[in-house]
Amino acid sequence: MRPGETPAGAPAEPPSRLHGPAFAAGFALSAAGLVLAVNQVFNLGLFGFRPISTAFHYLVIGLFGAVALLAFPATCRQALRVPWFDWLLAAALAGLGLWLATEALTIQLRGWNATAPGWATVLAGLFVALVLEGVRRTGEAILFFVCLVFGAYPLFADAMPGFLWGVQLDLPGTIQEHVFGTESIIGIPMQVVADMLIGFLVFGVVLAATGGASFFMNFALALMGASRGGPAKVAVVSSALFGMLSGSPTSNVLTTGTLTIPTMKRCGYAPHYAGAVEACASTGGALMPPVMGAAAFIMASFLNVPYAEVVVAAALPSFLYYLALFVQTDLYAVRHRLHGVAREAIPPLLPTLLGGWYYLAAIVGLTVLLVAYRIEAEAPFWVSLFLLAVALLRRRATGFGWAAFARLVVASGEAVARLVALIAGIGLIVGGMSVTGVANSFSRELVQYAGGNIALLLVFGALTSFVLGMGMTASACYIFLAIVLAPALVAAGLDPMASHLYVLYWGLVSFITPPVALAAIAAAFVARASAMQTAVTSLRIGILLMLLPVFFVLQPALILKGDPAVILRATITASVAIVLLAAATEGHLYRFGTLPVWARVVVGAGALLMLAPEPITDLVGFGIVAAAILVARLLRSG
Repeated sequence: MRPGETPAGAPAEPPSRLHGPAFAAGFALSAAGLVLAVNQVFNLGLFGFRPISTAFHYLVIGLFGAVALLAFPATCRQALRVPWFDWLLAAALAGLGLWLATEALTIQLRGWNATAPGWATVLAGLFVALVLEGVRRTGEAILFFVCLVFGAYPLFADAMPGFLWGVQLDLPGTIQEHVFGTESIIGIPMQVVADMLIGFLVFGVVLAATGGASFFMNFALALMGASRGGPAKVAVVSSALFGMLSGSPTSNVLTTGTLTIPTMKRCGYAPHYAGAVEACASTGGALMPPVMGAAAFIMASFLNVPYAEVVVAAALPSFLYYLALFVQTDLYAVRHRLHGVAREAIPPLLPTLLGGWYYLAAIVGLTVLLVAYRIEAEAPFWVSLFLLAVALLRRRATGFGWAAFARLVVASGEAVARLVALIAGIGLIVGGMSVTGVANSFSRELVQYAGGNIALLLVFGALTSFVLGMGMTASACYIFLAIVLAPALVAAGLDPMASHLYVLYWGLVSFITPPVALAAIAAAFVARASAMQTAVTSLRIGILLMLLPVFFVLQPALILKGDPAVILRATITASVAIVLLAAATEGHLYRFGTLPVWARVVVGAGALLMLAPEPITDLVGFGIVAAAILVARLLRSG
């Protein structure tokens, strides 16, 4: 597939507003922003330009925020054109970003976050308004509302009851803290995006634009397409690969699902089941190392640890989750006697590898650079450069020329712009909670209300994460909970890494859980199935997304922490438990056959006991499962 082509059967992408003069402006702003990021990350000092970090962050918001205002419409009526006022807003945001960058040193030295000139405060207020407009255009309505309320929280914090009480500021003081301070709009989330994530967003765009999507789909099809239930296994593998780059379950469904879901249906999978498999696989992509979407990089900054530690901690839970999906799709195929794709429709493995080996090399190279050399910010740029070089050398086959390069730059700018606009708005939440002191009091009071009961605290955390996840992106939900909830879990004595992964996992649960289930609903649309039936099936298939964080927060060995012998025992036990839990879910056990309902319940209960952290529960769980299988076999033979 050549860059820019749409796969057969895939719905057309909504037309971009960036064409004509808007495309030229988008290209100029995006190219300037990307060159600025490369200059900062590699400390090149191009033309002697070495801005201080806050100046760089202001420039990133100005340039890519302007792209967001041009690329994303204010209303659906402007979906195909850029009206005059959007040009004005984009120019204003770019100009304000440039002004703030030139004043960055003055802002620091003179403490403008506490006492800024009146004229500067007025301009800062306009900057806040444009940031809110950016998050309104790129995020859900509920996210805009949350950013607005918590951004304004310092104005009425002293009137709030109990642990919600905080330090009050007047309007000028609130604006100054948000714009000139380093804990709000240009706080940790924006610092992570500007300093580290831009390269990964570019890598994802380059991978797709040079034909990586087609290669990974064909590669997975060549490996597993002919096996029983092969299309479902292809969906699991390909969605995991794409999802870790995009970090967005819904967009992942609409990208890979347009190919995998129809193929699953043709091979005998029920439409709602095919949609559910794709929804679960796409949701888990945000938890899949080595990239894991944006939230994992922000997590590393909050924990003040190398990103490689987050990758290592997330590796086993991610493997167990996808093992469960893989086994369930296989058992479903066994039970319903489904076959794979016809061999004549499967691309041969060796030619597929020879035609796209460099995509696998890029993923491996990225992993090595991240984990072994720990050059998080530079790694994706080097890998992207490698892919671009290969695309240019093979331009006769890929069709990659100057026009394609220009589209790639604009597409990269749009991808970065969406995240920058969202994170700038989320920064208002962080700033509002931090400057009032509510973030610390909330977590402290939550621990007190739980009364030292870990189970009650985990339930509070799960419910909060689930509710917030209904209307926020995974990154937005995680950032909010990392401020107010994760400290409470850590204060209760739980492992910090496990606590942060806990809220990240539960923030994603709502993507496959009714009533919202955005990923499942998107998959149901592609599958032409009942939205609610698909969502309920997604919850059943992806139940491990709810269970895993509970188990690894109680047993850090599941995030590869502790004695190697304990980690090995936990890994083996958990893997066996996952297979048994999948058998209970699908009603079929390897080398046994169909399980009666009572046996499914008992086997499922035994598997859950095996996932619990104590060795005695492993033995009890295994004994229960063995007894259930033995009784079921005796009843069948009798």
